Amino acid sequence: MTDVTDTLQLTVQHPRPGLAVAVVAGDVDTRTADTLRHEASGIIEQGCPRLVLDLSQVGFCDSAGLSALIGLWHVAQAVGGAIRLAAVPDRLMRMLVLTGVDAVLPVHATAADAVTTMTDR
Repeated sequence: MTDVTDTLQLTVQHPRPGLAVAVVAGDVDTRTADTLRHEASGIIEQGCPRLVLDLSQVGFCDSAGLSALIGLWHVAQAVGGAIRLAAVPDRLMRMLVLTGVDAVLPVHATAADAVTTMTDR
């Protein structure tokens, strides 16, 4: 039996001005992708154009979730920002590689690694 939930939570930290780290918890799918897109877009548009998405607590991500991640990349690009993914679960990593999305959304082992690369720029 699968535990299906309609909830997705983002916990946000601001380690540097203009940079946010959002820990995403839950499944990112057709029920929750719009929540991710809306919440993360709000972070970017409210003065944090550099965003790290820590996906260590994501249990599942489908094509709607992948579309949301790509959409967030476009939002960040539009304001001169960037998106980095951190602690990507194996299944999602395979999807990113198979679709070539890993070429535009850099993936890091940890959120701290991603923050370092965004700070060093």
